[in-house]
Amino acid sequence: MDSNRQVLVCQYVNCCSNGSKQVLEEFQSHPVPGVEVIPVGCQGQCNMGPTVRVLPDETWYCRVKVEDVAIIIEHHLKGGEMVTHLLHPRMHPQP
Repeated sequence: MDSNRQVLVCQYVNCCSNGSKQVLEEFQSHPVPGVEVIPVGCQGQCNMGPTVRVLPDETWYCRVKVEDVAIIIEHHLKGGEMVTHLLHPRMHPQP
């Protein structure tokens, strides 16, 4: 596991109206060693919110719900595997 990961959780108006505050709280209530969870402003993907971006991987997740957080933690942050069904299609186009 990368010890310098950051999880950026948008807290701008559109994302907040779709539950990003609760998504942020869920990430914060399940800390992962070596991973920093950071509330951020608009990341320019308002129509796909709540947006969660994992750095330095440059993995963008969209329409993240509270129940998705455990999946992202287990599969991506702990297991190193992207959660494909939550990937932002513009950032991670499927072939």
